[in-house]
Amino acid sequence: MKLLFKLQTLKSLWTLKPPNRTFHGHSRLLASDVYSQYESVRRGEQEIPKYFNFASDVLDKWSEIEKAGKRPSNPAFWWVNGKGEEVKWSFEELGFLSRKVANVLTKVCGLQKGNRIVVILPRVPEWWLVNVACMRAGIVLIPGISQLSAKDILFRLQASKATCIITDDRLAPAVDSVASECQFLKTKLIVSKGSREGWLNFTDLYKNQSADHSCVKTSLQDSMSIFFTSGTTGSPKMTEHSQGSLGFRPLLSERYWLDLTPSDVIWSTADTGWILASLASLFDPWVFGSCIFIHKLPQIESAAILNTLCRFPIDTLVGAPTLFRMLVQNDLSNYKFLNLKHCLSGGEPLNPEVMEQWKSKTGLDIYEVYGQTETGIICSVFKGMKIKPGSMGKAAPFYDVQIVDKKANILPPGQQGEIAVRSKPIRPLGLFSEYVDNPKKTAESERGDFYVTGDRGTMDEDGYFQFIGRDDDIIISSGYRIGPFEVESALIEHPAVAETAVVSSPDPLRGEVVKAFVVLSPTFSSSDLESLTCDLQEHVKKTTAPYKYPRKVEFVQELPKTVTGKIKRNELRNKEWGRM
Repeated sequence: MKLLFKLQTLKSLWTLKPPNRTFHGHSRLLASDVYSQYESVRRGEQEIPKYFNFASDVLDKWSEIEKAGKRPSNPAFWWVNGKGEEVKWSFEELGFLSRKVANVLTKVCGLQKGNRIVVILPRVPEWWLVNVACMRAGIVLIPGISQLSAKDILFRLQASKATCIITDDRLAPAVDSVASECQFLKTKLIVSKGSREGWLNFTDLYKNQSADHSCVKTSLQDSMSIFFTSGTTGSPKMTEHSQGSLGFRPLLSERYWLDLTPSDVIWSTADTGWILASLASLFDPWVFGSCIFIHKLPQIESAAILNTLCRFPIDTLVGAPTLFRMLVQNDLSNYKFLNLKHCLSGGEPLNPEVMEQWKSKTGLDIYEVYGQTETGIICSVFKGMKIKPGSMGKAAPFYDVQIVDKKANILPPGQQGEIAVRSKPIRPLGLFSEYVDNPKKTAESERGDFYVTGDRGTMDEDGYFQFIGRDDDIIISSGYRIGPFEVESALIEHPAVAETAVVSSPDPLRGEVVKAFVVLSPTFSSSDLESLTCDLQEHVKKTTAPYKYPRKVEFVQELPKTVTGKIKRNELRNKEWGRM
């Protein structure tokens, strides 16, 4: 889609920015600060540049500032694996190493600007090097979750027509099992201490490469990454983002959701295949010259998370709601966080009960953010804003977010509808470009002047948005429209409930009724599940509108989830309706 972003548009959109706040640290003070250099563009006093490359225009600029002694001494990248291994890179070292990797991709693998590469790696330093190298070479990076199956990999390689793949020892056999069916795949790179037949060793190659590499010239519209959506509502779609939507967007968007400085250390636990990893562990922090902290975390475990927060000077923690639900199950009085000041949650709504428990146990608030693979962050509770439990905050700067009906009419405050972003006549810079090779789905995502998210919600008189549920998650029982999140929030307040998912279930009288799948808390034991069911039902009746209570309850060991940790309610719903 053509990128339209005029000077007068910036001036009008500037009214959408958050209220003035006092920003701490170095970033606001340094005239040479990368973020500060774009102040006139943010103010609408200067045109957005036609050409932009995040590696040369942001990372290399920070390297220059660093060498001039105008940036704090903390690293740009800090990685640990929990077993004593540690990697620290300055921006200068990041530039040096990423240029070597860019030469591997272009000279050894023969990749050119616009070619696509699938990268399926866990949280290892090589993932960041490949990301930056792809920026330098103009190669389109397609990240994948490290839990992908051979079938998942086959689908991604065939759909994307990628000519190269980078993965590790664990997934290399899965790639080999499907490679013969991938006609476009030419090169396989493995991140490994050993060798594998048919694969090039990534580490050996880049260490022996020259660091002399010239960054290609890229425009804001040039494709940068393709993300496969999580597939909660069908087959994954290829969501394309550009140099502008990923790289330049954080330079325009003020400090609304992270509010970082070069002195800050941020840790996001998002998997490398999720867009939140790109936003919170790459683009947005590095715009501000902050240190990105990464723990390899083979598994998300409470003890590892909590001990890391106690050992390292992490200022900001970004995690999915599942993370905070898990952490509050612990006795947090045994842990003293070294430097934690700011916590953010995104990916799914966070239950108010969990927010209250975290606050009471740590003294810290959790700030919610909302977005999609297609949009990045479009709503957030930023520092200085009043926190309303159950709300995901206000529209982010440069996004006109509204609640609309089926005809794209804007609904008044308090009325339920679809969450939508105005995309016409001017398309916001942070929106995705298109669903690759799927013009039908791309067109269906637009309704009138809006991109529609497929999520239902409301907006109150103060402009705060509340998530109700996916449009296809809504339960209609005896004419009542019931959002699953409110029922789930009520259930999770009960001490017996660790996790829950609510879906519709067929009923001969009411058409459909509310059914809750419940995972019991590990500290709770009951042999009388029938009595517990009644107890949970009564609890919901007292906590929310009685008609929303789950008429059916099933106790399960675990809930089906996507590889990004989102609950697959569609799978549970299909099972209930006999559509598996």
